Amino acid sequence: MGLFDKIRGEFIDIVEWLDDSRDTIVWRFPRYENEIKMGAKLTVRESQAAVFVNEGQVADAFPPGMYTLQTQNMPIMSTLKGWKYGFNSPFKAEVYFVNTRQFTDLKWGTQNPVIVRDPEFGMVRLRAFGAFAIRVIDPPALLRELAGTDPQFRTEEVSEYLRQIIVGRLGTALASSGVPMLDLATQQGMIGDKLAAALSQELAPVGIQIPKFVIENISLPPEVEAAIDKRSQMGIVGNLDQYTQFQAANAIQDAANNPGGAGEGLGVGLGMALGQRVAAGFPQPGQPQYQQQPQQYQQPQTAPQPTAPGGPPPLPAQEQWYLGTADGQRIGPLDQGALAQQAGAGVLTPNTLVWKTGMAQWVPASQVPELGSLLANTPPPLPPQG
Repeated sequence: MGLFDKIRGEFIDIVEWLDDSRDTIVWRFPRYENEIKMGAKLTVRESQAAVFVNEGQVADAFPPGMYTLQTQNMPIMSTLKGWKYGFNSPFKAEVYFVNTRQFTDLKWGTQNPVIVRDPEFGMVRLRAFGAFAIRVIDPPALLRELAGTDPQFRTEEVSEYLRQIIVGRLGTALASSGVPMLDLATQQGMIGDKLAAALSQELAPVGIQIPKFVIENISLPPEVEAAIDKRSQMGIVGNLDQYTQFQAANAIQDAANNPGGAGEGLGVGLGMALGQRVAAGFPQPGQPQYQQQPQQYQQPQTAPQPTAPGGPPPLPAQEQWYLGTADGQRIGPLDQGALAQQAGAGVLTPNTLVWKTGMAQWVPASQVPELGSLLANTPPPLPPQG
């Protein structure tokens, strides 16, 4: 400051601040040599607070209004009496204006992912970003702990400090919320309110409050997001057979749009495969139909095949037999041809236990008349060797 500022400081006794910025938290009134005079008028406007520092100590804090300051400095006379100090008054008084409005649109974000335990996916790494607002609730505490004697304390000087505290609290908030990862988007407001309360409590000793905390997005690693997208696609597709037909139809269209030997061959092959696939989906005359249930498949019912007028009747279904060996093993099912092979091999003998559908229990083959023709060709057992 020059000579004119020194002379003006001797007579002008109005202390006020009109904020022309959007990021200044604390501003020190620039009086020459910090010599606020006795009886100076202090004007504090709405959304402001003033901290009066007299002789190096915080004397008082003033809410909005007009006040008269009492200091050891008398206009002109104090300067004249300060000749032994180089015409500088040894009694220093300062006024710090503190902005008490909300400072909005402060950004935060996680540089490194936060690892949390999810009840469905296990351990997952989350990243998040958003915005928050701050407000000064204790100007003297802010002056002592953060601003100090800085003539212009701005939001950029405290934003990194606040971001580190926020990231440190974020993992605890996400882990203690008990919200599954897939439901975090619906609970971001609740988590943000909890974080705002926790951060306000932690920052109260430095005079700062977090009135609003917004979580804009919580994201997963790209590979996890890709897996979730695949899972969502499978859920949307539903019927895989229909999806396969749809994909084949798209492939045929792409092949048709790509003329050439390879495209034509691919189109013909896919067309044949799709035709067979579609044809298999429609019931053919004489074939059993499958009925799909919500939870299980109903097995097809065997029905006699229709015959053309004047044609031969259908062949009768062969009976299926089961043999019980001497060592407790079961052989079967066997038709008549297989029974003949077992009889020729000596496995089927008159004493062999047999069973088929409709019989109440296992019986020796000699008691079943239907097997008499097979047993007649069975060789007798070998005589004991001497």
